[in-house]
Amino acid sequence: MPGLSEIQERLAPALDWLRIRAATSGRLRLRTKFLLSLVLVIAALTFSTLLIVGRAAEEQVQKAIEQDTRNSVLTFENMRAERQLELARSAELMSTLPAVKALMADTDRAGLDEVFEGIWHSKNFDLLALADWTGKIIALHTSSGGFPMSAAQGMFEQSRGAGEQGAWWFGHGHLYQAAMRPIDLRDPPTQMHLGTVIVGREIDSQVAREVGQIALCQIAFRYGNDPVVSSFSPLDERSVTEGISPRVASGKFEIGDKRYLFSSVDLTPTLHPSLTLTVFKPYDEAFAYISQLNQHLILLGVAAVVIGGVIVFLISSTFTRPLEQLVGGVHALEEGNFGYPLGPDTGDEVSQVTAAFERMRSTLRTNEEQNQMLSEQLRHSQKMEAVGRLAGGVAHDFNNLLTVIKGHSDLLELKLGSLSPVQSSVMQVKKAADRATALTRQLLAFSRMQVLQPHVLDLNAVIADVNKMMPVLLGEEIEYKFLPGERLAHIKADPSQIEQVLVNLAVNARDAMSKSGKLTVTTQNVVLDEKYARTHPPVIAGKYVLIVVADSGHGMDEQTKSRIFEPFFTTKELGKGTGLGLSTVYGIVKQSGGYIWVDSAVNEGTRFEIFLPQTTEAVSVSEQKEAFRQMHRGVGTVLLAEDEEAVRELACEFLSASGYQVIAAKDGIEALELAEQQKTPIDVLVTDVVMPRMRGTELAMRLRRAYPGIQVVYMSGYLEHNSDDAFLAGAELLQKPFSRDSLLQKLYAVRARDAAPVGHLN
Repeated sequence: MPGLSEIQERLAPALDWLRIRAATSGRLRLRTKFLLSLVLVIAALTFSTLLIVGRAAEEQVQKAIEQDTRNSVLTFENMRAERQLELARSAELMSTLPAVKALMADTDRAGLDEVFEGIWHSKNFDLLALADWTGKIIALHTSSGGFPMSAAQGMFEQSRGAGEQGAWWFGHGHLYQAAMRPIDLRDPPTQMHLGTVIVGREIDSQVAREVGQIALCQIAFRYGNDPVVSSFSPLDERSVTEGISPRVASGKFEIGDKRYLFSSVDLTPTLHPSLTLTVFKPYDEAFAYISQLNQHLILLGVAAVVIGGVIVFLISSTFTRPLEQLVGGVHALEEGNFGYPLGPDTGDEVSQVTAAFERMRSTLRTNEEQNQMLSEQLRHSQKMEAVGRLAGGVAHDFNNLLTVIKGHSDLLELKLGSLSPVQSSVMQVKKAADRATALTRQLLAFSRMQVLQPHVLDLNAVIADVNKMMPVLLGEEIEYKFLPGERLAHIKADPSQIEQVLVNLAVNARDAMSKSGKLTVTTQNVVLDEKYARTHPPVIAGKYVLIVVADSGHGMDEQTKSRIFEPFFTTKELGKGTGLGLSTVYGIVKQSGGYIWVDSAVNEGTRFEIFLPQTTEAVSVSEQKEAFRQMHRGVGTVLLAEDEEAVRELACEFLSASGYQVIAAKDGIEALELAEQQKTPIDVLVTDVVMPRMRGTELAMRLRRAYPGIQVVYMSGYLEHNSDDAFLAGAELLQKPFSRDSLLQKLYAVRARDAAPVGHLN
């Protein structure tokens, strides 16, 4: 818009400087930033004011020019109406002349040209034409000459019926305003016409200049795409003709150093091609005062920036001095100096920030200690996770070895008989294998990879069963109490593992109380809300059953308490503890979906809190285990899948010796291939869970689809982390290491069920 480009050019250096200073403000002092910010705000407000004022002034001027343009069009319309009225009277007069009537009444029209020429010279018209009663132009005369008869015939056809509004005739580059009147046969007028007389005045450059002078503008006529006449000079008229499209109704246009607003009006909207009047209104003078206004505003803006900058500098110097002292305190704190003096308390916002900084730096040392403690806990948690995974991996291989040792010990005992002199050695091997099995299961419990067989339990009943062995475990000098909670909710867990948790905690309490003391076990229903969960991560809010095991022992310090759940960590003398008791408790509780917390202090005893999630399921009815009966011979075919060769050979020997027909495979893929080749039905699948190429769970599902009645016994020594194994309903789980009797008992259990007819693999 006019004036804005000049404003932008003048302000551009200042704005560029401000942008550069703002980009480097990260290295500037607060006072300088404040000064630059306010100067930038003042400059932005000034520039915005210039834009608003300039645009508003331009809109007002443009509206005024557009109104002048409409007035110019109205001026021309008035002139056209006056000329049309004059032409209509002249046409009316011509239609009543006796000479014209006589000429039109003569059918031979002898001497037409001579008579018409006389009439033309006697009247002051730029265009005179006669048409007979059929509408054919029979005579035509124009002041400019060269108007074709065919063009006149076309204009006449186009303008018939124009009436009082008149018509526009264009031909040979000339434009005429015309009026037509019929030549009646007699007076008074009747419906019988001899023809039509047409008179017209040319719209030439003189007329265009007169209209422009009256309306204070420039005008131009265009007939269709053809320029007709304008009030411009011949040179400017060519620029207008070449620069403005007839399809553009309004806009801006420049001719040399002059600028115009133009607007076009269609004078013959119902005809085609149409006659267009374009009005050009100069606006350089109208916008001249805007440039002067912009200059004054620029000077005022620069003055405001300079004066405001000086004032802000003086004010900021006063207000930022306390901040400088605060910055000094921050730098001193970075160097470890917590005693740097700060500014006085003046009650303002800076003083409040200074006081907050004082409180912050007084707690930084404590926070640093807490961060170190949290980092140590994180490393401790990662270490326990790594040890757990290592323990699980070792236990897997160790279980297979123990299975072979225990199995062959059973075979030796069976083959040698009870009177053999090496029977005692065999018994020692079996005892050592049992102790190694217990140690392995403790490792698996800590690593949360132990094979669990959860049931819905009444926890009070489970603890009541454990209470029978507590006096023997604790001794007569330790007082033991069990306080069961009323209407205790049910939990879902492995009962043997819960018993192991209680026993391990009781043994730990006994060792902490030396010769005498008190051990109390309580249960109750609790609800952990969101607040408790936020302060005790990773606890999830919900309903739990709480087991509290509290003793009156010597307690633990913070360092010992932070390591009690680590495997192999013990405060006992060398050789008097494995260090797996509490780590086993931790693993069982976590694997059961619960949480365990310990609260202890030196000489104040220890309190373990175990939270196990509640369940709404009914308590599992304990079925009497049917005593294992000595079977004469096993009946049926067993498909055995085990990747460990020694375990596979041992299981084959157990099953074959009992009378079963055994098909042995080293993995799941080979088991499927052997099943396809088997002609007789397969009764039982005995499969390891973790095998290469195909897991035992997938093998069981595929065989169950082919053999709907096949029974399944899974063998596993541990459960992998993040495994998604799905065990078939009704299957039995044989935990490694297993003995001959435990294997045969599992087969007896699944064979005792009613089996559906079996089929073959397709």
